[in-house]
Amino acid sequence: MNVTKMELIIKYPLATEKAIRLIESDNIMTFIVDLKAKKAEIKKQVEDLYKVKITKVNTQITPKGTKKAYVKLTKDTPAIDVATQLGLI
Repeated sequence: MNVTKMELIIKYPLATEKAIRLIESDNIMTFIVDLKAKKAEIKKQVEDLYKVKITKVNTQITPKGTKKAYVKLTKDTPAIDVATQLGLI
Protein backbone atom coordinates (compact mmCIF):
# COMPACT_ATOMS: atom_id res chain seq x y z
CA MET A 1 0.00 0.00 0.00
CA ASN A 2 1.46 3.35 -0.93
CA VAL A 3 1.61 6.37 1.38
CA THR A 4 -0.88 8.44 -0.62
CA LYS A 5 -3.59 5.81 -0.23
CA MET A 6 -2.87 5.41 3.50
CA GLU A 7 -3.34 9.13 4.07
CA LEU A 8 -6.81 8.96 2.53
CA ILE A 9 -8.20 6.03 4.56
CA ILE A 10 -9.00 7.81 7.83
CA LYS A 11 -10.58 11.20 7.31
CA TYR A 12 -11.32 12.30 10.89
CA PRO A 13 -12.48 11.04 14.30
CA LEU A 14 -16.07 11.66 15.39
CA ALA A 15 -16.94 13.55 18.57
CA THR A 16 -20.72 13.17 18.60
CA GLU A 17 -22.64 12.39 21.76
CA LYS A 18 -22.90 8.70 20.81
CA ALA A 19 -19.20 8.50 19.90
CA ILE A 20 -18.18 9.95 23.29
CA ARG A 21 -20.48 7.50 25.07
CA LEU A 22 -18.86 4.59 23.19
CA ILE A 23 -15.41 5.86 24.18
CA GLU A 24 -16.36 6.00 27.85
CA SER A 25 -18.40 2.79 28.13
CA ASP A 26 -17.07 0.34 25.51
CA ASN A 27 -13.53 1.55 24.70
CA ILE A 28 -14.55 2.18 21.06
CA MET A 29 -13.31 5.03 18.86
CA THR A 30 -15.41 6.17 15.89
CA PHE A 31 -13.86 7.47 12.66
CA ILE A 32 -15.13 8.64 9.29
CA VAL A 33 -13.15 6.70 6.69
CA ASP A 34 -12.85 6.39 2.93
CA LEU A 35 -15.72 4.46 1.31
CA LYS A 36 -13.31 1.99 -0.32
CA ALA A 37 -11.32 1.29 2.86
CA LYS A 38 -11.25 -2.31 4.07
CA LYS A 39 -11.35 -3.29 7.74
CA ALA A 40 -7.75 -4.55 7.68
CA GLU A 41 -6.54 -1.25 6.18
CA ILE A 42 -8.46 0.77 8.78
CA LYS A 43 -7.02 -1.36 11.59
CA LYS A 44 -3.45 -1.00 10.33
CA GLN A 45 -3.66 2.75 9.89
CA VAL A 46 -5.26 3.41 13.28
CA GLU A 47 -2.63 1.23 14.99
CA ASP A 48 0.17 3.05 13.15
CA LEU A 49 -1.17 6.59 13.64
CA TYR A 50 -2.21 6.39 17.28
CA LYS A 51 0.15 3.64 18.58
CA VAL A 52 -2.70 1.49 19.94
CA LYS A 53 -3.75 -2.16 19.71
CA ILE A 54 -7.13 -3.02 18.19
CA THR A 55 -9.32 -6.06 18.81
CA LYS A 56 -12.12 -5.41 16.31
CA VAL A 57 -13.26 -3.08 13.52
CA ASN A 58 -16.90 -2.69 12.46
CA THR A 59 -17.96 -0.47 9.57
CA GLN A 60 -21.23 1.14 8.55
CA ILE A 61 -22.27 3.13 5.50
CA THR A 62 -24.48 5.99 6.64
CA PRO A 63 -27.55 7.29 4.78
CA LYS A 64 -25.46 10.36 3.85
CA GLY A 65 -23.10 8.09 1.91
CA THR A 66 -20.14 8.25 4.29
CA LYS A 67 -18.48 5.28 5.96
CA LYS A 68 -18.06 5.05 9.74
CA ALA A 69 -15.56 2.75 11.38
CA TYR A 70 -16.10 1.63 14.98
CA VAL A 71 -12.67 0.61 16.29
CA LYS A 72 -12.57 -1.37 19.55
CA LEU A 73 -9.30 -0.95 21.43
CA THR A 74 -7.72 -3.55 23.72
CA LYS A 75 -8.28 -3.28 27.48
CA ASP A 76 -4.70 -2.09 28.07
CA THR A 77 -5.25 0.88 25.70
CA PRO A 78 -7.95 3.22 27.05
CA ALA A 79 -9.85 4.98 24.26
CA ILE A 80 -10.41 7.95 26.54
CA ASP A 81 -6.63 8.60 26.58
CA VAL A 82 -6.48 8.58 22.77
CA ALA A 83 -9.55 10.85 22.57
CA THR A 84 -7.95 13.27 25.03
CA GLN A 85 -4.77 13.40 22.94
CA LEU A 86 -6.86 14.16 19.85
CA GLY A 87 -8.79 16.89 21.70
CA LEU A 88 -12.17 15.16 21.44
CA ILE A 89 -12.78 15.24 25.20
